[in-house]
Amino acid sequence: MSSTYDPSQYYGPTNEDAKTIEYERNFIAGDVVVGTGYGIQLLLYTNCALFLWKRRRHGRLPSVLLVYMTAMILIESLFVAVQARTVQMIYIDNRNFPGGPWQFFLLTQFAAVNVIFDTTLFVLTFFSDLLVLWRCWVIWAASGQTKLAWSVLIPPIIILVSSCVMGTMWTIESTKPGLSFYSTLPWKYGTSYYALSLSANIILTLLIIGRLIAYRRTLLQSLPADLAKHYISLATVIVESAALYSIFAILFLATYAVGNPTAQIWLGVASSCQQIANLLIIYRLVEGSAWQKDTLMSTKPIHFRSEMHQGAVSTNFGVGEAKLPHRCRASGLGFRWVV
Repeated sequence: MSSTYDPSQYYGPTNEDAKTIEYERNFIAGDVVVGTGYGIQLLLYTNCALFLWKRRRHGRLPSVLLVYMTAMILIESLFVAVQARTVQMIYIDNRNFPGGPWQFFLLTQFAAVNVIFDTTLFVLTFFSDLLVLWRCWVIWAASGQTKLAWSVLIPPIIILVSSCVMGTMWTIESTKPGLSFYSTLPWKYGTSYYALSLSANIILTLLIIGRLIAYRRTLLQSLPADLAKHYISLATVIVESAALYSIFAILFLATYAVGNPTAQIWLGVASSCQQIANLLIIYRLVEGSAWQKDTLMSTKPIHFRSEMHQGAVSTNFGVGEAKLPHRCRASGLGFRWVV
């Protein structure tokens, strides 16, 4: 047995075509992406959970969010664990399977680890969609028009229910003996499922963006520009609408629909970004900068505090006190703003 490496010799697979090898490479890359995203999720979860635990007696919402977050991170942990176990099974435990590791993966989707993988992926996606739906309702209901908020949500709710049905069929069909993600019937279910889920997210994103733009006019009429920007900004739109997930979900859907091997990477990126976006939404709720149902309905006035030469400005409109990074000086009968 040779103990030296000869770069002129070929040591790669000899019984697999180029596309199969690309699938195997991208599957490994997707596993790395999932692990990286999981680390970011753990950090965000810890920060949010510690604060929510301290405020668990301050109403029902902190406890509900804490339970939701904990359930999601536990499911995500299971998803990451079975992903790692699958990599071990196909590349180490069964490395000499006829047809190669990828063929082993496709033919063993009925194995427990792969059933758990498919199920956790579906559950994470569906409950993440529900969070975005809830945020859309909160933002629309902030104007006090609850009936209008429910009416605009009817189309995305119908789409999400349809996606749940298609996702369930996708999970069931993909885990039958002899079938996989890429078999004809599961592939059709999977494409339909992600198309519906993505459509719902895009509609919700547009609804949130449109409503936030409308609220911007209201805030600019009653609040200083810097404070209004705190609630209406690019970050607000991206986080509140979970648009980050939609971008990568489009990439996954496009590559999965045409059978491109990079779909394995985009699936990991999209799933991780979806969970990160959810935690960022909750983080904004924790720190008090996210939209609440009563954000625009609060009647508390803006209070000005001043001294002989300088003062500070603060306001409270239902989600916690926010101090503006401005000073004001007494000038004649009023105040002169100084940045």
